[in-house]
Amino acid sequence: MQWRVKPVLPVTKLMGAVAALVLAAAFAQGDPVRWVLAGLITVGLTGWALRDLLVPVRLTADTEGVTVVTGIARRRHLPWSAIECVRVEHSSRRGLKSELLEIDAGDALYLYSANDLGALPEDVVTQLADLRS
Repeated sequence: MQWRVKPVLPVTKLMGAVAALVLAAAFAQGDPVRWVLAGLITVGLTGWALRDLLVPVRLTADTEGVTVVTGIARRRHLPWSAIECVRVEHSSRRGLKSELLEIDAGDALYLYSANDLGALPEDVVTQLADLRS
């Protein structure tokens, strides 16, 4: 089984990059600071979108264990014996609720949102538990 980034996310990030340039063109009026900020935002959002396009699969699982993406594009295979806990972490701050899939491998902690997985973390935990047993 594998879970990947929702396709709408890189498109939205690229639209944000274009919007930053359009806003700079509309309001910069020769101000170099605004152009530099728009350029930095555009480069950052474009790089973030490219990562989603080039490495869309964030989590893969089978009966042997799970493979997680670390860093920009590296992958790490974790056998089930190396995984201490798989759970959903619920948090609420300033009225906003979030859920993250948490994979605790002892020496590392891997966190995935519903956007990273393209599925609800609760559903992924259930599927991982089925594979593990």
